[in-house]
Amino acid sequence: MELSIMNMAGQATGKKVVLNDAIFGIEPNDHAIYLDVKQFLANNRQGTAKAKQRSENAHSTRKLGRQKGGGGARPGDLKSPVRVGGGTIFGPVPRDYSFKLNHKVKQLARRSALSLRAKNDQIIVLDALHFDAPKTKAMVEVMNNLKIADKKVLFVLNENNMEVLKSARNIQHTNVMTVNELNTYAIMNSSAVVIVENAIAGIESTFNA
Repeated sequence: MELSIMNMAGQATGKKVVLNDAIFGIEPNDHAIYLDVKQFLANNRQGTAKAKQRSENAHSTRKLGRQKGGGGARPGDLKSPVRVGGGTIFGPVPRDYSFKLNHKVKQLARRSALSLRAKNDQIIVLDALHFDAPKTKAMVEVMNNLKIADKKVLFVLNENNMEVLKSARNIQHTNVMTVNELNTYAIMNSSAVVIVENAIAGIESTFNA
């Protein structure tokens, strides 16, 4: 796949870049994408939800009524799950939601996500992205120039750039990542992926089969 390289002013530089079809041109595997996104979200769950069971409830164990002659079921204590304020039956307990996913499946998912964005013309290649100082206004101007200000945008850099990161962090639905941080969830959670030219080689070497 061949794309024109744009500059920060939103103008074509006249240069083109050829994206590796093994990364950006495969038939997307929806199930691999689903599994990788599911693992990402599961790994980010705290798993700290907790409800008190009967044995942990701080109530008296006094029997509330006599065994027979009450006209109803045998009464239990206040810890009984059927009483208001009693213990919870099968309530949540702290647990680890993470699960293992094979490396090849994750690589396939990421290639599939990038191919899906490329197929839908949602990838933009920039010759460079840099600011002299952190300034949200400057990042907004770049997004307006590229006509993506109203979209969920993912910027992919070759390495950390604090000026770019700080310029984008106050803009809603805008994310900045390096090649090493790039994941399927971030790609699928954006409607425009802006890749700086010098990051393409890193993506192709990192996500290659």
